[in-house]
Amino acid sequence: MKPRGPHVLASGSAIHAQAQSRGNGDLPTLIMCKSTGGGGGGGGGAVSVTTGKRRWRSLVIGVLFLVILSMLVPLAFLLGLHNGFHSPNPNPNGYVPVHKTSIVSDLKIYDKYENSETFNHAEDVRSNFPDGAKTETSDMSATDTSHHSKVTPVSPPAVPQSLPNTSNSKIAGTVAATGRGGVDENENCELKFGSYCLWRREHREEMKDTMVKKLKDQLFVARAYYPSIAKLPSQDKLTRALRQNIQEVERVLSESATDVDLPPGIEKKIQRMEAAITKAKSVPVDCSNVDKKFRQILDMTNDEANFHMKQSAFLYQLAVQTMPKSLHCLSMRLTVEYFKSPSVVMELSQADRFSDPSLHHYVIFSTNVLASSVVINSTVLCARESKNQVFHVLTDGQNYFAMKLWFFRNTFKEATVQVLNIEQLNLESHDKAILIHMFLPVEYRVSLLNVDGPSIHSKMQYISVFSHLHYLLPEIFQSLTKVVVLDDDVVVQKDLSALWDINMGGKVNGAVQSCSVSLGQLKSYLGENSYDKNSCAWMSGLNIVDLARWRELDLTKTYQRLVREVSMGEESKEAVALRGSLLTFQDLVYALDGVWALSGLGHDYGLNIEAIKKAAVLHYNGHMKPWLELGIPRYKKFWKKFLNQEDQLLSECNVHP
Repeated sequence: MKPRGPHVLASGSAIHAQAQSRGNGDLPTLIMCKSTGGGGGGGGGAVSVTTGKRRWRSLVIGVLFLVILSMLVPLAFLLGLHNGFHSPNPNPNGYVPVHKTSIVSDLKIYDKYENSETFNHAEDVRSNFPDGAKTETSDMSATDTSHHSKVTPVSPPAVPQSLPNTSNSKIAGTVAATGRGGVDENENCELKFGSYCLWRREHREEMKDTMVKKLKDQLFVARAYYPSIAKLPSQDKLTRALRQNIQEVERVLSESATDVDLPPGIEKKIQRMEAAITKAKSVPVDCSNVDKKFRQILDMTNDEANFHMKQSAFLYQLAVQTMPKSLHCLSMRLTVEYFKSPSVVMELSQADRFSDPSLHHYVIFSTNVLASSVVINSTVLCARESKNQVFHVLTDGQNYFAMKLWFFRNTFKEATVQVLNIEQLNLESHDKAILIHMFLPVEYRVSLLNVDGPSIHSKMQYISVFSHLHYLLPEIFQSLTKVVVLDDDVVVQKDLSALWDINMGGKVNGAVQSCSVSLGQLKSYLGENSYDKNSCAWMSGLNIVDLARWRELDLTKTYQRLVREVSMGEESKEAVALRGSLLTFQDLVYALDGVWALSGLGHDYGLNIEAIKKAAVLHYNGHMKPWLELGIPRYKKFWKKFLNQEDQLLSECNVHP
C-alpha cells in the first residue's frame, strides 16, 4: 500500500496557495478542511471536485434530452401518433374521428334512420354483402369500440325502401344506378340553386345501345389487365382466355355499331368476358403496370376521339359545300343529252307570256336541277290554277343546258318555265363585272347569348337575305311590275295566288320577319348607321317584290352605294351582302303573316309537325338540305313527295334523296 502523504501535502499546499490568491474570506474554510484529519482532508478535496464534474455532466445530458424531446413531440403530432392516445374522460357528447367515418361518408346519399324498422332493414341489406365485406366491417366496428367505448354512436346510413333485398349483384347494380347521379329517382331533391339532383331529373335521358357500350367497357378493362397477366407463367390458361375474349369482342364491335346489329348469343360472350375479367382482378399483379396500361389506353382513346371529331367536322363541311356525286352525275348526263340532240330542245313561242305583267311570275335563283324542279312542281300542284303561272329560273353557264333539257322533258301542268343564263344577259346600264359569278341567296348563322337571371343560354338562328344578283331584278324583268322570289330550298304546300292581292302600302319587299334577331344585335355588321335597332330582320325564301316601287326609289343604286362603302374594308362578300340588304330595305319591308312561311327545317330538330303542316311554304334554311344525306329525316318527306322520281336519269345516276 503506497503512502499518500506527499500527495496529500501537495494537494493541501495547492489549496492553501489558491486560497491565498483568492482572498482571506475563503481561507478559514480551506484551513478547516486541511486540519481535518491530515491526509484524509486532502482526499476529501479531490472527491468534491469529481462530484462537481458529475453534476455538470448530468446537467448537459438533461439539456440534450429536453432538446431531443422538444423535436420528437411535434414530429409525433405531425405523424398522427396522437390518435393512439385517448383521454380517460372523453367528451360526454362524443365525436367520431374523420378517418373512422369513411364508410359512413360514402353512403351519405341517403337520409339518416329515425326508427328501428329502418335500422332492421339496413341490417338485412348488410347481411347480404360478401363475407369479406362483413368481416372487414366487423373488425372496424370492434376497433372503434375498443378505442372509443364512450363515444355516442353515429346513426347508421339509411337505405331507400326501394332497394331490393336480393343477391349481391343486383344490389351492386342498384347502387351503381343511383350512385352515378347521387340520388334515386324516388328520392326527394333538395330545392336549392345549382342542385345536381334536380338537374339530373330534368335532363335524364334513356341510355341507348347499352350492350355495345358494355362490350366497349369490358374490352377496355381486359386490354389493361392482359399485359400484366401474360407475364405470369402460372396464368397461361387465364392469358389464353383473355386473349380469346378480346379478339371475339373486337370482331363483334367491328361489325356492330348498335344493339340491333349485335349477333345472337352475345349475352354469353359478355358473361365469358366478365368471368375472365373477374379472374384477372383476383390475380395479384403489379398495380402500377395496370395503371400505366389504363393511362396508355385512355390517351390513345382520347387521341382517336379527337381525330374522329376533326375528321367528322371536315367531312360535314365538305358535304355541305359540295354537290353530291349523284346530283353532279344528273347535271352532266343532262348536259350531254342536250348536245346530242340540240334541235329537239326548241324554245316555244311563249315570249309574250314571259313579259306579260298580268300573269303571276315566280323567280328562282338556282344551280340545282332537282331543287328548282321541286319548287316549281310543288307550287304548281298546290295552285288552284296553273295556266297563269310563269317561272323564271336563273342559273349559271355550267348548269344552263342541264336545266333547259330537264324542264323540256318534264311538264308542270299548264305553267310556263323559262331558263335564263345569268352570264349571257345583256344589261348595258349595269356594271358587268358583277355578273362574272353566280350568287345564290346568302345564309348567315347567328349565335345569340340570352341572359336569363343567373343562367346564360346560347341560341342559334339562321337568317337568309338577297344576294347581289337579286338587285338586278328590275333590269332583268323590265316589263314586270311585281314578282314572287322563291329560294331553291323551299317547298310550297298551299296556293300562293293570294300574295298578288296584298296591298303593301308603298313597301317594296314583302317578307316574313324573324323577330328573334333584331338589327341592334347585328350592329357589328351593320355599323352605327341611322337605323331602327329594334326592328326585326327579314328573311328571304318567300318574298313578294314590287318592282315598280323599286324603280321609283332606285334601290339598286342605294345597294351599290352601301356595298362600295363596306368594300373598302376587309369584309367578305357575304358580310357586304348582309349589311347592304338589311339597310337597303330599311322601313321598306312589308311583314307577311307567319303562316306564310316556316323556316328552320334545315337546322332545327324541334319544329312542331302540326306547324309544319299548316305553313304555306317550308324553308329548309341551314346546312342540312333535304337533298343531302345530312338532311333531317323527319322533314325530308315533305320535300321528297314533290320530286318526280319516274325519270330514268334519276335511277341511272342513283339519285335517292
